[in-house]
Parts: sequence; C-alpha cells; structure tokens
Amino acid sequence: MALIFSKSLAFLFCFLVTIHAKNFDQQKKPTMKLKEKMSHFRFYWHDVLGGRNPTAVRVAQAPSTNTSPTAFGLVMMIDDALTAGPEPTSELLGRAQGLYAFASQQEWGLLMAMNFAFVQGKYNGSTISIMGRNPVFDEVREMPVIGGSGLFRFARGYAQARTHSFDLKSGDAIVEYNVVVMHY
Repeated sequence: MALIFSKSLAFLFCFLVTIHAKNFDQQKKPTMKLKEKMSHFRFYWHDVLGGRNPTAVRVAQAPSTNTSPTAFGLVMMIDDALTAGPEPTSELLGRAQGLYAFASQQEWGLLMAMNFAFVQGKYNGSTISIMGRNPVFDEVREMPVIGGSGLFRFARGYAQARTHSFDLKSGDAIVEYNVVVMHY
C-alpha cells in the first residue's frame, strides 16, 4: 500500500512539474523593439585629495604600500565631480562614484571601477559603468564601458582619459574624459 501511495505521489509531482513547465514556456515573453544609439560625452573629472572636502579618500592599503615606488596596494574611494568644463565651478553634470586602486608594481597603473552618475538633463538618474586599467602617465588612457543603467541599459563602449592638470603637492587632478557609448 505504501509503495502504491509513493508511486502515486511521485506521478502527481511529475505531472504538476510538467504542467507548470508548459505554462511557463507558454507565457508571453516581453517584446522589446530596441534601437541602438551611439552617444559621445566629454566632461571633466575632479579628484580632490586634500582640503576641507576631499572627494577621494584612502580606504585601504597593503603593509608594503608606503615603501612601494608605485603605491602598490593603495585603494581610494571616490565621489568626484563631473563638470562641463575644467574649472571646478563649471556646471555639474554628475558624479564619478567608485574606487581606484594602485594595481601595478612596475608603473603607476590604476584599476578604475566607477559609475558616472548623471544629475542633469535627460540623463539625470542614469549611469555609465567603467572598469579598466589606467596607466596614469600615458597621455591618453582607454578603459572599457562595461554597462549602465537608466538610459544606458546594455551600454558598451570606451572612455578615454587625458590629464588636464595635476598638482604634485596636493595630489589633486582634473582629467578630461571622452566617452563613446553604445546603448538603447
């Protein structure tokens, strides 16, 4: 009797799973008619390490970071302004939020992981995500766009960084970013 009950229960379970699977497959799939666009942006990234309101702060370092010629192991968290022009008082377009880490033992090479979070116009609330290598002493550095949100869903592309100014004493930097992004 128990064997018949077990077989009946197993049959019922398989039957229900099969019905559920068929219903799941027959559900309407969302149809999206997406048209891919290409956008180009140019803005300035303001990395401020000192003063009363730094936008980049040290959050971690390796025991050997202070003796490393390349600051290997240092991690900085950022909330840097993105402006229309190189002047700090220029129109605020958004914030670069994320981190950069000194990731090379042989040269000044950073790992950049940040979101460009826009606060103006039709892109307000949308983000572009960047993650890549930044050899800071190269004239032009290229990093991949790995995604985005809002109007930049499914984003891909590249960002080119070029140092506009760098203060050796404070460590503050202004970097011009040219971003080309494919999105829907």
